[in-house]
Amino acid sequence: MRVVVTGTRGIPYIMGGVETHCEELYPRLSKLGAEIILIRRSCYVESDKDRKQFKGVKLKDIYAPRKKSLEAIVHTFLAICYAKKHRADLIHIHAIGPGLMVPLARMMGLKVVVTNHGPDYDRQKWGKMAKLILQLGERFSSKYANTVIVISKLIENIQRNKYNRNDCKIIHNGVSPAKKSKTSLYLDQLGVEPYKYVIATGRFVEEKGFDRLITTFARLNDGTYKLLIAGDADHESDYSLSLKKMAKQEGVILTGFIKGEQLWEVMTFARLFVLPSFHEGLPISLLEAMSYGLNVLVSNIPANKEIGLDEDDYFDPYDLDAFYDKLSNKLKGPHCNKEYNLAPYDWNNIAKETMEVYEAICKIKKMPHS
Repeated sequence: MRVVVTGTRGIPYIMGGVETHCEELYPRLSKLGAEIILIRRSCYVESDKDRKQFKGVKLKDIYAPRKKSLEAIVHTFLAICYAKKHRADLIHIHAIGPGLMVPLARMMGLKVVVTNHGPDYDRQKWGKMAKLILQLGERFSSKYANTVIVISKLIENIQRNKYNRNDCKIIHNGVSPAKKSKTSLYLDQLGVEPYKYVIATGRFVEEKGFDRLITTFARLNDGTYKLLIAGDADHESDYSLSLKKMAKQEGVILTGFIKGEQLWEVMTFARLFVLPSFHEGLPISLLEAMSYGLNVLVSNIPANKEIGLDEDDYFDPYDLDAFYDKLSNKLKGPHCNKEYNLAPYDWNNIAKETMEVYEAICKIKKMPHS
């Protein structure tokens, strides 16, 4: 079974939830017997362009303009042409922006699986026209894909209520077992002590709410704890530049995008993980924090609530005073690791469920939706 994958910037070691999803999922699908060809956007892998495979996954780099309004559409179009030329049994498209190209893929005779990672049009970074295009991408994905995979019940409800798509397959994001670090060499470089810092991770975009986190942390901090944010911007913007300036003024430590041992270390020794975002699909960063047994404080948006944490772990991201109170209480309380039920988020089971979707779709003889 030959599967072409698009809708991701690429793998490995590229920042983003979809990218982490693909990096974990497709090597496992390769082990299950699928031939996976993952299409990477050339503008994100220039320093890694000689890599042709990753853990059994074949990598193909195809042109994409480094412009957020165009890169996904242009790249997905070219990926679909590649899939047709190389006789893919199906193409798996991630996210609703690239989903705009689903009708084209179907007209070219390709079977299509779409994973809907969430209503991206709710993100603050998009203008009015971009939001309309993303909504159209969601509609086309829902109407014309052979199978729609959703990563949460929230997204399943959107599919059912907006598009009468009642046959979506819920397959969650996943998380691997924590790789706990035994050294603090990287923390020494950063100038932070184990268990004396709060950690947040993600892209520097408005919907992550990092500006509010910095402002709130500055109100309560007496020097006992430091704030550490791991991440960066894909496309530098006025917001990301102002965020970096704010962080510098408030003494916040920005690590940039980190993976591997550096990330394991900052997660192992964190006092508290905070996710103040206004929009998520099903946040892998939160699942990762839970895998390390970290105490967490996250916004009470539906995607986060679906994970089912204790009520004390949630706050209203629009109420800065409530955020302040919750953050203060978390840091005043005793430090302790927590145990979470992560059984629904096992990548091996997720890979098996996805493989079942592939096997089912390859038996379909006619288009089920019109």
